[in-house]
Amino acid sequence: MNAIPPTNSPIVAAFAARTPGSAAAYAEARQHFPGGVTHDVRYVRPHPLAVARAAGARKWDVDGNEYVDYAGGHGALILGHAHPAVTAAVAEQLARGTHYGANHALETRWAELIKSMVPSAEMIRFTNSGTEATLMALRLARAATGRTKLLRLRGHFHGWHDHVAFGVTNHFDGTPTPGILEGLSENVLLADPNDEPGLAALMARHGEEIAAAILEPTGSTYGQVPLRDSFVHLLRTETAKRGIVLVFDEVVTGFRVARGGAQEVLGIRPDLTTLAKILAGGLPGGAVVGRRDLLELLDPERAAARGVEKIPHQGTYNANPLSAAAGIATLEILRDTDAIARAHATAATLRGAMNAVLEEMSVPWAVHGRHTGVHIFTNWNRLPITPTGFDPLALGYADLKVPRGLQTVTRLLLAMRTHGVDFSPWPGGPVSAVHGPEEVEATVAAFRAALRDLRAEGEIA
Repeated sequence: MNAIPPTNSPIVAAFAARTPGSAAAYAEARQHFPGGVTHDVRYVRPHPLAVARAAGARKWDVDGNEYVDYAGGHGALILGHAHPAVTAAVAEQLARGTHYGANHALETRWAELIKSMVPSAEMIRFTNSGTEATLMALRLARAATGRTKLLRLRGHFHGWHDHVAFGVTNHFDGTPTPGILEGLSENVLLADPNDEPGLAALMARHGEEIAAAILEPTGSTYGQVPLRDSFVHLLRTETAKRGIVLVFDEVVTGFRVARGGAQEVLGIRPDLTTLAKILAGGLPGGAVVGRRDLLELLDPERAAARGVEKIPHQGTYNANPLSAAAGIATLEILRDTDAIARAHATAATLRGAMNAVLEEMSVPWAVHGRHTGVHIFTNWNRLPITPTGFDPLALGYADLKVPRGLQTVTRLLLAMRTHGVDFSPWPGGPVSAVHGPEEVEATVAAFRAALRDLRAEGEIA
């Protein structure tokens, strides 16, 4: 959540003056939705943006203001907004029906594409979201192993269900957030990212009790707190040694880090992988993929043949034809073109250009990230760093993770919006394949102007 900025802030005043239509829309939304939003990440005061339309790497709010967009449908839109091939596929399917309540050819084609791209995908079960996918993966792991405990990394996000709704932005001691049973949280073990001795010690104490270990393989918030490759490889070794199901949460990284996700780049074969976002081409959809013997616990005949009870799994919109059509169109483009590589190259250019601005203005922040990630480290602890020499792996989790309600971040986001760029609130954003030189130039100019605004308010020296 972002803090309520001071009412005497020129940054806030400029944003409010530019977006009266968004303010009015927010006032109405507060009558219907808790906090006036339908997703926690969209909450920001004095009000969030109300968007009217989007195309490519741009979007326009209800006041007609244009933005270079880095929210990217919360990371779902690596091909940008309203990609012609994706919208055409959805429109064609829409005329044929939105939901058959039956098997259909598109779900089979979708699955074939996933299996051809993701190294570990032996079998697939579709879900409606990433949260549902991680919930199913953990249930499969517990059923397969007969164990109760789960291993998670502090700060790693896996949706909002009960097993993972603490230790992400708060409750880092493992105590449950409101509404979560204490008995459930007691069966979750939290480890610090990149702490290899700590991981080994935890495994030595509890390894025989752990059903699954789940992580974001590039680090929390798509690498805002990056993981060392060696740490992930150690986790694979330790889990394999003890019969623990290793779950890669590739809801964000799948089809973004590479065609086969982070597991392709790392050279690690997880037991289960959860997918969503890009998977469904900007429409709702998720999946659990992985080892055949684990996914077969959902199969009535094969579960019975093994003498175990089948795990039930429903979902009205699982693999619905519209999501399948969008997913197929998107994955075919990612498979057959250099779209992912273009997004990586643009992100690297943008990170370098933003760091050059920080150097030019003598601001002791840094912009870092890998692949398509752009993360602005605002250095709230005032560490002795230089933008171009910054190494996030040299810092610990507590230094890198953005504290909730950090006023500087809220003002930065509002200033960037005032200057025509919408970043994700961590702050930063995933770059898409349709961001190009014009978007980079506009973003760098907005960043420079936002830093000047922050300096004028005394937020930076």
